[in-house]
Amino acid sequence: MIPLRDVNPTRTFPAVTVLVIAANVLVFLYELILPSEQALARFVSSLGVIPYEIVHNVDLPPPSLQPIYLTLFTAMFLHGGPIHIIGNMLYLWIFGNNVEDVMGSLRFMVFYLLCGLGASATQIAVGPNSRIPNIGASGAIAGVLGAYILLFPRARVDTLLILGYVIRIIQLPAILVLGFWFVIQLFSGIVSLGMPQAGGVAWFAHIGGFAAGALLVHVFRRRRW
Repeated sequence: MIPLRDVNPTRTFPAVTVLVIAANVLVFLYELILPSEQALARFVSSLGVIPYEIVHNVDLPPPSLQPIYLTLFTAMFLHGGPIHIIGNMLYLWIFGNNVEDVMGSLRFMVFYLLCGLGASATQIAVGPNSRIPNIGASGAIAGVLGAYILLFPRARVDTLLILGYVIRIIQLPAILVLGFWFVIQLFSGIVSLGMPQAGGVAWFAHIGGFAAGALLVHVFRRRRW
């Protein structure tokens, strides 16, 4: 199931959601113009979250952003390819505006960053000695999804449903679309436990971000909403 849009109007312009999307796109465009694969690898290693560096407080070569804990924030704006960023920004655009509308722009910005930190913390806890850079906005966006499913469980979401040769666009409640997404993350994360570490999807970052969003949403939403 791929969400395309939600039928859930907002009252305010989602300034932070738009700015975050723009920042991610600009950083990705910069990645595209780097002169070589080696330069891209150095860029990702310098600004991505490497669990081993965070846990042991060491800077593996190539040199990382200093202090290395800043990579917990910079990693949220890096992506590994077109599909990676398109998928993340699609989810943020569909669901971020409504959550920002409920929280207000400043609260939403803090909420988004905290969810990203929670996502990284979860992934680091699962693989503290991993030397593979973790990048992407998906952990923070998972927090947005965790908030949305509690705030708007019955909101209708236009969803692209693919079942073999059958492709249809249907309207489903958010609790089904996002609940299915979370179950996939949880199942994939459990299956990945004990497997050799390799590059791929940071499932536990998604799980941790989603949980952080679900826990923090009631702290950050405006009382008079």
